[in-house]
Amino acid sequence: MKLTPPALLAPLLARPAAILGGGVSGRAAHLLMARLGGTAVIYDEHGKGGGRAAFTVAEACMHRLVVCSPGFAPTHPWLVAARSAECVCLGELDFAALCWRGRVVAITGTNGKTTLTEFLAHALRMLGCDATAVGNTGHAFAQLVAETGGGAVDATAVVEVSSFQSETLQHLRAAAVLWTNFAEDHLERHGSMEKYFAAKENLLTRAAPEKYFVGPSVARAAEKLRRLLPSGALVTTEQQPGDTRLVGTAFENYPQRENFLLAAAWWRAAGLSEDALFVAARTFRLGAHRLARVAQHDGVTWWDDSKATNFHAAEAAVASFAAPVIAILGGKSKGGDVAAFIGRIAPQVRHALLIGETRAALSAACAKHDVAHTDCATLAAAVRHAVTFAHPGDHVLLSPAFASFDQFNGYADRGTQFAKLVESLAAMPVAAPFAALLSSTLVASSP
Repeated sequence: MKLTPPALLAPLLARPAAILGGGVSGRAAHLLMARLGGTAVIYDEHGKGGGRAAFTVAEACMHRLVVCSPGFAPTHPWLVAARSAECVCLGELDFAALCWRGRVVAITGTNGKTTLTEFLAHALRMLGCDATAVGNTGHAFAQLVAETGGGAVDATAVVEVSSFQSETLQHLRAAAVLWTNFAEDHLERHGSMEKYFAAKENLLTRAAPEKYFVGPSVARAAEKLRRLLPSGALVTTEQQPGDTRLVGTAFENYPQRENFLLAAAWWRAAGLSEDALFVAARTFRLGAHRLARVAQHDGVTWWDDSKATNFHAAEAAVASFAAPVIAILGGKSKGGDVAAFIGRIAPQVRHALLIGETRAALSAACAKHDVAHTDCATLAAAVRHAVTFAHPGDHVLLSPAFASFDQFNGYADRGTQFAKLVESLAAMPVAAPFAALLSSTLVASSP
């Protein structure tokens, strides 16, 4: 299915385009390039997608258009080389948006954006609309555009936008922007909370001011950072009374209720039936690895919240339990104040099992705040240690608060491995000698 290149892109396709990154976004951009009648060369440091491993000014001079995946920061040497060669540089979202004929509803936030994106697409489909969840969900926008020939004029792309994607946006236009919340995250990329906010804020410029819908933590951050938001942008989502129509749905309790309230604010503004949104809530199911009950063994309940890749998400998870939990924490650092994070969750954690690259920093923070903790080399070791600490009625929670790429292929891989380990417990009870071995190898445990 061939597409006619938009006016901006047409002259740039006289030469092969360069695609930086051979992952999901890069492969989707490559497909869309072919649909436009152009050719492209993939460059990837690890050879993903059959990509070439080097991209210097010499390579850049062979191209006029460069499309990059979200993992490439604006300061990445490859993008510096591309700009030096006077290439036009676009993120994959911008590239796709230029070729999309339908409407865009853009979703961002530190947490909750995937759920909100998937829920709105689900609710619109239940109304009979042509709607698809794309973007940071794992389904690239460029893939949708390529598969649908640019989409119908009345189609809606509900696009999850990460800060990595939003910071360089130039061409995407949105019918509305919904910004769920704002909390400490991705400081390894952005360097400061102010720059992280600015990266998110760039998405707001993609829609008319009266089409902004932001949660209270976003408004508080804007005030602290002296950024102006339109007076009608704030949606009050915190500490709202329960709604009997949400009982038994994914949105019955916090933090998911906040997602529903933000969705409802946009839904009403769009003139859609509120009753239809509640009907959609009753048939919506959360994606995997979002505070999901894995199993119960010997009276102990095990929970998979592997998608909690930042402090804010992990704090929400531990706060959802009535009593302190045994928490499995750790992974690849994304920056931020680890000690302050542990201080905030200390009253809600009976014992912390620490994994991944951040074990040492977490251990020091736990010691500072008198949180009992154990340094574990692997997730498997953490599960086995949890067996020795847990008693009937306890909850063991995997809510890492960090990225997964130090030991896993992603948060889904981490959650899947956790579930398999837990499911194996029924077949492999901890024998007395093994329990004794575990107790003799505990590291950095406080009483």
